[in-house]
Amino acid sequence: PKEQLRSLLERRDGPAIRDTILWLALLVGFGAAGFALWGSGWAAVPFFLYGMMYAGSSDSRWHESGHGTAFKTDWLNNALYELSSFLVCRESVLWRWSHTRHHSDTIIVGRDAEIGVMRPMSWLKLFLKIINVPYIFNYYRGVLRHALGRMTPAEKTFVPAGEYGRIFLRARIYLLIYLAVIATAIATRSILPFMFIGLPNIYGAWLQWLYGVQQHAGLAEDVLDHRLNTRTVYMNPINRFLYWNMGYHTEHHMFPMVPYHNLAKLHELIKHDTPPAFHGLIAA
Repeated sequence: PKEQLRSLLERRDGPAIRDTILWLALLVGFGAAGFALWGSGWAAVPFFLYGMMYAGSSDSRWHESGHGTAFKTDWLNNALYELSSFLVCRESVLWRWSHTRHHSDTIIVGRDAEIGVMRPMSWLKLFLKIINVPYIFNYYRGVLRHALGRMTPAEKTFVPAGEYGRIFLRARIYLLIYLAVIATAIATRSILPFMFIGLPNIYGAWLQWLYGVQQHAGLAEDVLDHRLNTRTVYMNPINRFLYWNMGYHTEHHMFPMVPYHNLAKLHELIKHDTPPAFHGLIAA
C-alpha cells in the first residue's frame, strides 16, 4: 500500500549518525590498539578487528550511502560514500554507475559488472576472493589507468562521458595517498603504514567475501525477478550492525530506496510473496 511504502521510504539522519560514529570509533580504536601493540604478537588481535571494520564493514557503508538512503542529509551520504569507497577499494564515481547497472540488470550476464560468482564456478577463484585476489590487483591497475586519463571500452558502456573527469581526479587523489603510504613505509623501514592502508584489503577482505557471496551466488541468471536472483538471510545483531541490514537483500533489490533501518519492517510486509529467508550465514 502506498501509505506504508511512503512511511518506509522516509530517510532519517539519526540511525546512520549513531551507527557511523560507533563504526568509526571501533575502526580508530582497533587501529590505535594495533599501533600501541606493534612489535608484539598481540598486535594481530586488534589488526584482525581493524581489518574487519576497514575492508569488511565498510562495504555496507559504501553501499547504503551510495544509494543516498543512509542519511536524510545528502552531504553526509556523499561524505560517507567517498570515505567508504576508498576503504573498500572502489573508485567512487565509477562504482556508482556500475552499481546502478547491477540493480537494473542483476545477474544479467554480459551486463551486470558485479556478478560475484561466475558460472561455471571455480572453487579456486571463489576462495582466492577471501584475500581479495585478483580484484585488488585489478583495482590498483584501474586507479593507475584512470590517473593517466584512460577509460576502458567496457567502462564507457555504463559511465557517461561527462563523468570521466571526476573519475580521473579521484584516481589521482588515491594514487597520491598510496604513494605517501609507500614513502612513509620506506622512511620508517616498517610495514606498519601498510597495516593501516593497503594490507587491510587483503587480511580483512574475508568479511566482505562472507557477506557478499551469499547475496546472489547460485541463483537464477538472466531473469528480472529479484525474488529469483537475490536471497535474504536472517542475521544476528552483530552481523546486522556490521552489514547494515543488507541481509534483507531481496527486499533491498525490490525497493532500493528504502533505508537500511526500515528493511526489517519491509521484510515483514512482503515476506508472504518472497522465497523463505535463510536462517544465518552458514545456512545460506
